[in-house]
Amino acid sequence: QVSFLVPAALAISAFAPWAVTPLLMVGGAYLCFEGFEKLAHKYLHSPAEDEARHADLVRVVADAQVDIVAFEKDKIKGAVRTDFVLSAEIIAITLGTVAAAPFVQQVAVLSGIALVMTVGVYGFVAGIVKLDDVGLWLSRKTSAAARALGAGIVRSAPWLMRGLSVAGTAAMFLVGGGILTHGVQVLHHAIASAAATAGQWPLGGLWQVLTPALLNAVAGIVAGALVLGGVTLLKRLRGSRATD
Repeated sequence: QVSFLVPAALAISAFAPWAVTPLLMVGGAYLCFEGFEKLAHKYLHSPAEDEARHADLVRVVADAQVDIVAFEKDKIKGAVRTDFVLSAEIIAITLGTVAAAPFVQQVAVLSGIALVMTVGVYGFVAGIVKLDDVGLWLSRKTSAAARALGAGIVRSAPWLMRGLSVAGTAAMFLVGGGILTHGVQVLHHAIASAAATAGQWPLGGLWQVLTPALLNAVAGIVAGALVLGGVTLLKRLRGSRATD
C-alpha cells in the first residue's frame, strides 16, 4: 500500500496540487465514520446478531476444515481499507508540509515516511498481533520463568487488544476530526481562539494543549455520526428499491 501511495502522492503534487486538501477531507471523514460505526455497533446490531456471530466464530475455530481467513473476509477487507485510508492520510499530510519544496526533497521525505511506516508502525502492529503466539510458545518452554512469562502474556493479550481498540477508535476521532476542522477555516479559527482562552485558566499550558484535542474529537464524533447517518439512509433506500 505505502509503495503505491508515494508515487501517487508525487503525481498529485506535480499535476493536481489542489486535490490534496479535498482528499484529506474525504479521508478524515472516512476515519470519523469508521470510529463512530464502532461506537454505534450495539445500536446498529441486535444482541441476537452478535450472539449468532459469536456462535459462528466458535464453530469455525473448532472446525479444522473451515478456512478462517475466508470466514473473516469482510472483517479483513474492512481492516485493510481503514489501514489504506490512514496510510494515505499520513502521506497526504506529509505531502502538504513539503508541497513547496523541490521535487527531490519531496521524494526523500515521502520515501522516509513510507519506510518508517512500513518498518516501524506496521512491524509493531504485526508484533502485537503475534503476541499471544509468542506467549503460547514461551508457556511450553522447560524454564519456569519462561512459562510464567508466557502465561502472563497470554492472559494480558486480550486486555491489551481491548485497550488498543479503544485507543484506536479515539485516534480516529482525533485525527479525522483534526483534519476536518483544519480544512474548515471557521472551525479552525474557533478552536484556536478557544485554546488561547483556555491558556488563561489555571494550569493554562495543559488546557491549551487539551482543548484543541477535545474539540477536534467532538468534531470527529459529530462528523462520524453525520456520515454514518447518510450511509445508513442510502443503504435503506437502496434496499427498498431492490424489493420494489
